[in-house]
Amino acid sequence: MAENMRRLRGLHLLILIGATTALIAGCTAPGDTEQGDDGASSASASAEPECDAEETISYVCGLQNAEDLVRVGTTPWLLASNLVAGGTPGAGKISLIDSEEKVAEEFFPGETPALSNDATMFPNCPSIDLEHLEVHGLSIRETAPGMFRLYATTHGAVEAIQAWEIDATGDKPQPTWVGCVPLPSDVYANSVAMLSDGGFVTTKFLDPTNADRFGAIDRGEVNGGVYEWHPGGSVTAVPGTELSGANGIEVSADERYIFVTAYGTDEIVQFDRSASPAAKVSTPVDIAPDNLRWTEDGTLLVAGVNSSPGTGWSVFEITPSDLTATKVAGYPVDVWLQKASTALAVDDEVWIGTWSGDRVGYYPAP
Repeated sequence: MAENMRRLRGLHLLILIGATTALIAGCTAPGDTEQGDDGASSASASAEPECDAEETISYVCGLQNAEDLVRVGTTPWLLASNLVAGGTPGAGKISLIDSEEKVAEEFFPGETPALSNDATMFPNCPSIDLEHLEVHGLSIRETAPGMFRLYATTHGAVEAIQAWEIDATGDKPQPTWVGCVPLPSDVYANSVAMLSDGGFVTTKFLDPTNADRFGAIDRGEVNGGVYEWHPGGSVTAVPGTELSGANGIEVSADERYIFVTAYGTDEIVQFDRSASPAAKVSTPVDIAPDNLRWTEDGTLLVAGVNSSPGTGWSVFEITPSDLTATKVAGYPVDVWLQKASTALAVDDEVWIGTWSGDRVGYYPAP
């Protein structure tokens, strides 16, 4: 069982580090289909027979590896990353999903992307390379009524946190790319959480310069942790946050606590930043935990592939005060969507992202 789990994680790591789309297509689960050049074009949940609902889960198709999902405030609009290797069709895209109409379309870059580098906020950012941009983890925060800032971990030409300003005051949200924060050369960032001052904390999932970068996570060895940045400063490691395969990340409202998933050890971890180094508390979960998302009730949702190979995926709800983990949903290996990576609560539904597939899913909230 342990060997099979290591193989599953090895596949995930290969995809994350920029494997070819041919490899992704050749190693997919039953619900994953090979993508065409128009993988992020507008599509409805009934565009293809295999996009029909099954059991209690329904789909919106036409995406490419929608690894992370965020909601634009309280609007019906969701944003989905498209984790596609740089230089291949679909690289650099962010998708816009209408959670009411159940349709998706390309959000960025679109036909005429709006680009306006804020050199004051992001003085060290090179120009954006859309053909080699691999959009991974997302974080969004409202900055004014109807206005939002979006951060994304990205790979490809530059390992960086990219930034957009989003105007959601009209019929549809409109993005403008405004800059980026390059990361240290030994940091492959997985997820990001924005801070109130415009800074961020991000997870170092692995060291891309290390020839044994996959093996360390497979063995559950410490290989990364949490890094932070504040405007006018540099990207630095947060002492005491060392983990194996640091993956999803969220922060408490007062920014005292950082919550992180440890992909290499199947744990949810809480770091208390009031101590130096940060004080650590953790709890195990029966999944390879991926992204974290807050709910309106003040709990956290985390999705991931089940620790027992060949049994599908599950969603756990985490109580932040004591890290109690409760399984709230699970789907077997024979449903179309597999390799679940994100669970996002949207009104009376939960939306599911995946790191390998052509769709996102949604099901009634428990």
